[in-house]
Amino acid sequence: MIQGVCPVLEVPFTAAGDVDYDGFDRVTEHVMGTGVGAVMFPGFASEFPKLDDAERTRLTGRLLRAGNAHGVPVVVSVPDHATVVAIRRAREAIDAGAAAINILPPHVFAPAPAQVRRHVEAVLDAVAGTPVVLQYAPAQTGTALDAETIRAFAERHGAGLQVKVEVVPPGPVVSALAAGPRPVGCLIGYAGVHLLDGLRRGAVGVQPGCSFVEVYVEIWRLWHAGRIADAEALHRRLLPYIAYWMQHVELIVQAEKTISRRRGLIADDHCRMPGRPLDGPESAEVDRFLEEFADLLAGQGSGGSVVTP
Repeated sequence: MIQGVCPVLEVPFTAAGDVDYDGFDRVTEHVMGTGVGAVMFPGFASEFPKLDDAERTRLTGRLLRAGNAHGVPVVVSVPDHATVVAIRRAREAIDAGAAAINILPPHVFAPAPAQVRRHVEAVLDAVAGTPVVLQYAPAQTGTALDAETIRAFAERHGAGLQVKVEVVPPGPVVSALAAGPRPVGCLIGYAGVHLLDGLRRGAVGVQPGCSFVEVYVEIWRLWHAGRIADAEALHRRLLPYIAYWMQHVELIVQAEKTISRRRGLIADDHCRMPGRPLDGPESAEVDRFLEEFADLLAGQGSGGSVVTP
């Protein structure tokens, strides 16, 4: 089962928009050395709709090899809309060594709820025996589920089903899934905006982006060391930034990539278009963020220190 901090990996691009595979390897190496419980790819933070099949396959293979070398579990996401493709992708990932599969329910053209359920059930049946994270992200996808439906999925898949909760607020869903004879473990998404509420309700993990994952690892460490007040104080420092960036998916993707570039983790913060470039005040906010958290982030980049623009 996936526990702790499980970041979604970003994909570096060159200024021309080509995948920077060596840069992806560097990001992977860095993140796997920060004390994370697992990593996931591809997610919204990976700009997965902007990757072609060959790029996605190649990146997944590189990540799985790194996970095996470092002993870090890799969750491979299957965000594919077509059920037959999602099943094929999931099986390929398992055969290649994925520790778990993430299912993003289909949402293009707003499929009927019954069709969404059949898709999830078909993928669950195809990967029986493998841990699965079901991604519940109605704000990003419009796909509406409820605790009863998710519990039925858990009955079908057994104890191997967890849920990434990205509904706002996530707390009631976490509590509902934790209740009953077979609790369903929940991971908090949405950049961890509601992480503390999730922890109070029994969440077993958090899935943020990866550019400042050390902050989430420290919050997690403090909380589980019994230093609740310190964990809360650190999260309060983080909250104004992530609350602003989470106003739009493309905004936080760009903000995270800009952070990674200024830290020296990647060479370029290019996002494939269409995107959401930062304006002047937003770029300055990234500088303030790096100053605010320099105690946790300094010395982590490829150059050994935070990189200024």
